[in-house]
Amino acid sequence: MAQNKNEWANKVFGLIRAGNAGAATAQIKVAPTVGDLQRLQVLVKGLPDSKQNRQLATVVEEELALLSAPRLHRAP
Repeated sequence: MAQNKNEWANKVFGLIRAGNAGAATAQIKVAPTVGDLQRLQVLVKGLPDSKQNRQLATVVEEELALLSAPRLHRAP
């Protein structure tokens, strides 16, 4: 059965909407792929402007930069 590509991003976004920024940040730091982070980044950009949402957007951008580095990747 094919897995929904947005599943991880939607679950983390659910944590964000529930106000659990700490758990969302922890999940962002162990994101499975660059594509997952990119999908989450699109969702986070649609959030209202607040300090917490800006911090989450920054975490996503930083992790995206780290995971995009040619030598760094997460093992399956």
